[in-house]
Amino acid sequence: MTDRHLRWGFPKCFNRIRKLGYKWNHKRVYRVYCELKLNLRVKRKQRIPPRCPERLSAPSKQGECWSMDFMSDSSRNQRRFRTFNVIDDFNREALGIDIAVSLPAGRITRYLDKLAEYHGYPIKIRVDNGPEFTGNTFTNWAKSHDITIDYIQPGSPYQNGYIERFNRTYRTEVLDLYLFNNLEQARKVTEEWLTSYNTERPHEALNNMTPIEYKTLRQAVLFST
Repeated sequence: MTDRHLRWGFPKCFNRIRKLGYKWNHKRVYRVYCELKLNLRVKRKQRIPPRCPERLSAPSKQGECWSMDFMSDSSRNQRRFRTFNVIDDFNREALGIDIAVSLPAGRITRYLDKLAEYHGYPIKIRVDNGPEFTGNTFTNWAKSHDITIDYIQPGSPYQNGYIERFNRTYRTEVLDLYLFNNLEQARKVTEEWLTSYNTERPHEALNNMTPIEYKTLRQAVLFST
């Protein structure tokens, strides 16, 4: 498990072990965890939090708000590529990651149309003030689907906290761990990771449920009322 999820700490590992049906107690598992020296992780620099961060309110239903952002990395031959990350704020589900050398507005709107074929269009999207999001191509696309664009304030990434947290996880669990030979390899590894992220990785904000577990539970509650 720790070979697959190198950045998981003990709480996530123990939670996953319990979900797999093993009944070993907490102390026993932690003792083995320490004997294997899995508790000796490289410490990262502490981030200085913003002085007055505004806590994002969690949506009450699926599709109420999507958050999206770009990241960048490079392959083995030093060729730069970008990723376009999209999540549903309701259950932190990673809806998709598009990877390419260039991601102009036309490509990202087509990618969002593709996601909407399965998930439906969101009511609102939260983005920064990058040129891909402020140009006519993107704003006209949003208008054509009655989608409200919620722009965060410049220099205030904490206002887009859900996607920023997701980006950090994707960075540490994928981009920082692999030196990809090409874009196809990056896409393949990312797709496999997305499945694990949505179906195996517990989230503290979701009461240690996975995004899919949380969505399933909320849907069951909704249908029962």
